[in-house]
Amino acid sequence: MTQIPTAPIWIDRDAELAELCRRWRGQGAIAVDTEFMRSETFYPIAGLLQIGDGRGCYLIDPLAIDDLEPLRALFGDPGVTKVLHACSEDLEVFQRWLGVLPDPLFDTQIAAAFAGLGFSVGYANMVNAVLGIEIPKGETRSDWLQRPLSVAQKSYAALDVAHMLVIYGKLLQTLRESDRLSWVKEDSAELLVNARREPDFQQAYLKVGSAWKLRRPELAVLRRLVAWREREARDRDRPRNRLIKENGLWELARRQPTDLAQLKKLKEVPAHTQAEEGEALMAEIRAAQEESSEHWPELIDPPLGRAEAPMMKALKRRGREVAEALALPPELLVRKREYEAIVRSWLNAGQFDLPERLTGWRYPVVGQPLLEAAEQFTQEGPV
Repeated sequence: MTQIPTAPIWIDRDAELAELCRRWRGQGAIAVDTEFMRSETFYPIAGLLQIGDGRGCYLIDPLAIDDLEPLRALFGDPGVTKVLHACSEDLEVFQRWLGVLPDPLFDTQIAAAFAGLGFSVGYANMVNAVLGIEIPKGETRSDWLQRPLSVAQKSYAALDVAHMLVIYGKLLQTLRESDRLSWVKEDSAELLVNARREPDFQQAYLKVGSAWKLRRPELAVLRRLVAWREREARDRDRPRNRLIKENGLWELARRQPTDLAQLKKLKEVPAHTQAEEGEALMAEIRAAQEESSEHWPELIDPPLGRAEAPMMKALKRRGREVAEALALPPELLVRKREYEAIVRSWLNAGQFDLPERLTGWRYPVVGQPLLEAAEQFTQEGPV
């Protein structure tokens, strides 16, 4: 086997990076990873960008590089596949730091699942499974904004891209043989679509776990409070929970205090939040209370109950059968909330509809079989 270069090469000058980007745009694929920090901020702060090209492992210092245009051009070059592993958080880094996403994208965690290596496999486990090489994990929680980085940090970061292109090549071969490469490309592209989607603050309240317990006027308050938190977290670059936690928002929507004195009685809203955000929270509550009832949100469906359990069981059984026939993890084909969405479509409209994710390549593979199983259930009942 050809020796894989693993020594870190530090890049902190614009001219050096520009020359490398020109070279990388001449090859078909590069391995990409990031290290970042976000414990005290809403947005991730880029601490390091790693690129592997099969000849070296390059550590690019975001704190020293001023000219980002060569990177932007590289990431947008349609002729260069950017190979990443479990890259959802990396995409956030690129959106914030570069304003562009690595496109086209190939996610090796998705690919590994379709290649039979298991669902949601970690990078170190994937490298060990494919190449029999152990990757150390000691620097996972490092401070990536400190300078200089330690030798251990640099070595750890370099290993995150050192083996990726070799694994990429092996995964490509396996996926072509099984005729599943197009599935991986479609799922990888979906990550980019989701990353580019603008957040809808007015719909964010739907993600609050117990929102279904609230009445319509209470949901109107919750909607405003959650949208306020989303805007403020971004504007101030602070974690959402540093402003107020979800259970505090829910209690405010349910009880709707009329003044700061009543607000102080809510133990779910910490004293520091009352002092710093109390006036703003009260203003949002009052604004929601002034909304016309015709603008209140509709009631949220409660969790599926015992009556729907047999249909859910029938759908999950069919999903498992399809997955077993393909030797794939069931979670890779259908998510729990997608089974639930199919059941809810019947409860709400009297017909079965598929979630968007099950209408692409998944439709003939598992979407159509699920619709057939659902129709069979309504005709014959539990089997």
